[in-house]
Amino acid sequence: MTDKWITTKKGDSGETSLCNGQRVPKDSPRVELYGTLDECQAHLGMARATCDFSEICKNICTLEQDLGPVMGYIALCPELEAPQVEKLENIIEKVRVKTGETFRFIRPGDSVPGAALHAARTVARRAERLAVSLYREKEIDTETYRYINRLSDAIYAISLWTDHLFRAGNVTPCE
Repeated sequence: MTDKWITTKKGDSGETSLCNGQRVPKDSPRVELYGTLDECQAHLGMARATCDFSEICKNICTLEQDLGPVMGYIALCPELEAPQVEKLENIIEKVRVKTGETFRFIRPGDSVPGAALHAARTVARRAERLAVSLYREKEIDTETYRYINRLSDAIYAISLWTDHLFRAGNVTPCE
């Protein structure tokens, strides 16, 4: 049995390796950013696992699948391309058409998947706050920053859509 399946023991000193081989502290801004996106991806998985609307699940799955390469790109994997913000903008536009243009602040919790999406959205917002300093220092490129900046908007749009469908199904949320 090999002990390198999950545990490599190389991080026991508080450092980790980026894809390019560079060793950095586990609390470096770059590691914090891709770790926060990993957390966001986990919340998206919870939203998808609790959602009964197949079209919404497909959109959540798209976000989950895209976040893997985005995290790798931020971790300096040389074979990965910059994230495509247009995918997020297409999701936002699709939801706008389905739910209408009325914007409103909402209280999360009308549905379990909607609440999980709101948790993912808040984590995506934290990723934005982490990304801005890397962007200012030119540690991440403009397209990556734009993607991270737009991610919470796309998640918010999907949460609005989810709760819109939930309310249309005559399921009453808590008062």
